[in-house]
Amino acid sequence: MPRVREEEVQWSAIRAQGAGGQNVNKVSSAVQLRFDVPASSLPEPVKQRLLALGDQRISGDGVVVIKAQTHRSQPMNLAEAMERLQALVDSVATPPKPRMPTRPTFGSKQRRLAGKSQRGEVKALRGKVRD
Repeated sequence: MPRVREEEVQWSAIRAQGAGGQNVNKVSSAVQLRFDVPASSLPEPVKQRLLALGDQRISGDGVVVIKAQTHRSQPMNLAEAMERLQALVDSVATPPKPRMPTRPTFGSKQRRLAGKSQRGEVKALRGKVRD
């Protein structure tokens, strides 16, 4: 698994949102982490899979922005943001398993055709009643 190096990550302390009393208004304990994927030292296939993700945390120019504000202390929020970034990188670290095409079994074909004919009979009974 490729590790995210801390020197490649930029972070800034910001004020947390939401309720929290006076402390939230005067202490910048939340952390906003920025990680530039194209400029990082990650392997090229991992970079491509990471940029191909449809994640809203990845901007159009390939910068991952993660905000952590659950803890009251800045170091704990920084550690949580780093863990979430590493989890995001780990999720694309292994290449997806290629799909092997298979053929439907004989039994599944028979069940499908039986269902189709039964449905056709039900629809045929919906017509006008003839003497």
